[in-house]
Amino acid sequence: MGRLTESIKHLIIINIILFVAPQFFKGIDLQTLFALHFPESPEFGIWQYVTHMFMHGSFSHILFNMYGLWAFGTPLEQMWGRNKFLFFYFSAGIGAGAIYTLVNYFQFNGIYEQLISQGLNAGDIQSLLDTGTYNTSLISLSNETLSEFYNLYHTPAVGASGAIYGVLVAYGLSFPNSKLALMFLPVPISAKYFIPVMILADLFFGVTRYSIGNIAHFAHIGGALIGFIIAWYWKQNQFKRWN
Repeated sequence: MGRLTESIKHLIIINIILFVAPQFFKGIDLQTLFALHFPESPEFGIWQYVTHMFMHGSFSHILFNMYGLWAFGTPLEQMWGRNKFLFFYFSAGIGAGAIYTLVNYFQFNGIYEQLISQGLNAGDIQSLLDTGTYNTSLISLSNETLSEFYNLYHTPAVGASGAIYGVLVAYGLSFPNSKLALMFLPVPISAKYFIPVMILADLFFGVTRYSIGNIAHFAHIGGALIGFIIAWYWKQNQFKRWN
């Protein structure tokens, strides 16, 4: 970690502005406009794969993400330079959003096909999604499954966490023996062990859905995957420099 580099400084400033702005301009619904919505939702826009990275749901959310951006992104920007770091950051964030969408789409379509098999038509299903109500005599799926179906359609994703996970993986590849520590486990652990454990935890919570809070685990995994691919490729070609 070191001084605040230019790209990271500007990214943090933009994130803070978009977090604070809705508190002063009540008539502007930035969350609806910039959060990443489900592709079938009328509120979805292709630009949201970029803009969702600058929106956050709470003070703790933006605090931890911006701390991670500074702590792990600073040495990467110092090593790579501005252009290369920004390309990496946005690639990881957009990739995180794309993989998150693909996983959600797969889960949504699985439940959609179950509803079709029970005799509902497209109009019935859209009514369920619009109103959240349904005829219990027509559907044998559990309330938990139907609630998941409804939430997949209506719950947007926000936050830079996917991009930060990409940064974290790149940091681990570049500085594998650097010591890191969790707040609830203040014992320093090498990045090469610490980071895989974090990603495996996200994979576990994403697959089992035993999540603590409303966390987009597959966005984290997506950002980590894209970040690993790019950082690993660059490491193999580390003597090629971007201007």
